[in-house]
Amino acid sequence: MKGKIYYFDNDYHLKLLHADTFKALSAFKSESVDMIFADPPYFLSNGGITCSGGRAVTVDKGDWDKIGCLEEKHAFNREWIRLAKHVLKPSGTIWISGTLHNIYSVGMALEQEGFKILNNITWQKTNPPPNLSCRYFTHSTETILWAKKNTKDSKHYYNYDLMKKRNSGKQKKDVWTGSLTKPTEKTFGKHPTQKPEYLLEEIILSSTREGDLILDPFVGSGTTCVVAKRLGRKCIGIDREAKYLDLAIKRLEHIR
Repeated sequence: MKGKIYYFDNDYHLKLLHADTFKALSAFKSESVDMIFADPPYFLSNGGITCSGGRAVTVDKGDWDKIGCLEEKHAFNREWIRLAKHVLKPSGTIWISGTLHNIYSVGMALEQEGFKILNNITWQKTNPPPNLSCRYFTHSTETILWAKKNTKDSKHYYNYDLMKKRNSGKQKKDVWTGSLTKPTEKTFGKHPTQKPEYLLEEIILSSTREGDLILDPFVGSGTTCVVAKRLGRKCIGIDREAKYLDLAIKRLEHIR
């Protein structure tokens, strides 16, 4: 497993790697992970603006969120998804979040690399920022693709009964509604694309068992690991930005 072990908690089986995702994934043991959640770069840092706290702010998030052209974007997605497939167990599944800026490339890359898409989850945000240009509909959704290996022996796990119970006894649909990340989840600092914990809780509970190993190849501020720890799952997170791993560590240490 390439990359510096930045944080290790043996009691809860949690590990954070300070590394390039491609190099780290290349060194993972084959078929060793039960589930992958990935929130890869959306590549929307193009000089535009959005609204935050009632003010116009840039959408640029950093060099990691920039790409030269469409071909580079798709090559990036195909490569990390190919590497992710190598480390995923035959019974495992992968979840990938995105917006219109990258999700169509992600979906194509999944199929090209031998995955079968199980669901197209639409996350509807109840409190999205307004559209300041007034030239488009307000962007209020993100997409999360759920997929498995497209082979005959890849029988994935889905906790249907629990999802039905958590949905007032009804089958859970593929539209999930909720707010943006709460301020209380940003107590130790902010990440520009931080996902709310309730979203990861639903994903983890629906597709893993206690003790399963989860991998997040773009872990950012550590939400996947935080929720995994709380729910009794093992977790490995990878990120090349040490400042976000420092934030993740603070969040993880806060859970006792």
